[in-house]
Amino acid sequence: MINFNGNLESKEHVFSSNRAFKYGDAVFETIKVVNGTILFWEDHYFRLMASMRIVRMEIPMGFTMEFLEAQIINLVDVNNLLNAPARIRMTVFRDALGLYKPEQNDISYFIEVKPLQETTYRLSSELCEVDLFKDHYITPQLLSTLKTTNRVLNVIAGVFAKENELENCLLLNSNKQVVEAINGNVFLVKGNIIKTPPLSDGCIKGVMRKQLIEIIGKLDGFTVEESSVSPFELQKADELFITNVIQGVISITKYRKKIFETTVASILVGEINKLSVGIQLMNK
Repeated sequence: MINFNGNLESKEHVFSSNRAFKYGDAVFETIKVVNGTILFWEDHYFRLMASMRIVRMEIPMGFTMEFLEAQIINLVDVNNLLNAPARIRMTVFRDALGLYKPEQNDISYFIEVKPLQETTYRLSSELCEVDLFKDHYITPQLLSTLKTTNRVLNVIAGVFAKENELENCLLLNSNKQVVEAINGNVFLVKGNIIKTPPLSDGCIKGVMRKQLIEIIGKLDGFTVEESSVSPFELQKADELFITNVIQGVISITKYRKKIFETTVASILVGEINKLSVGIQLMNK
């Protein structure tokens, strides 16, 4: 079951007039729900609203945090996942006729839900080898920081990774700086410094990225920096890891000939779980 404009549908529909399908004219949020609690919901909601404003969509008056939260939880409930972990994807698209120039800025939305295996975040013990994807580059601009359905660069990078037996790829911007991975933000650890590319370099404004920046800022012994990451820094790093709200932290174990530690990543996974449990307790 999905939620389409507030109505429960038995299956998805692709409409010929759907601008998300035709032009990538849509924004989306990927959200984790655990036992009926939406993790980091306020951050997701405000990122969605900001994204809609940036792409000049008309935000309905009733599109409140409380309304959308109720829509998500109801969908989780009807899919019998209220007492389990679940992955939510909410897509908002411009519902309008026209070609590149839409006739109006009204929106429609649909919400999908899938079960997850893990209630808590955990650091995978599996190998994660990555390399740079250099066929195409991200433009360092505001639109690149949004989660839109126009992600063909990430898809091509995913095909490249599969062809080369890699678990992931690191994406570069047009200034040849490391920006992000295919499915999340990138962090680099060197000594007690933990770096992540700034939004001005074109990386996704990740919700888990935001949580980790705040967490690291409160940890003794570590300093967090938002600064550009050169490809030359990768092999000098002690650790590299990828972050997103579904998996939490994914340690990169190998980049070219360099094998990386996972010590700091393990510490951060523990801190994220503390935060997650706190959110769930507050919502009981």
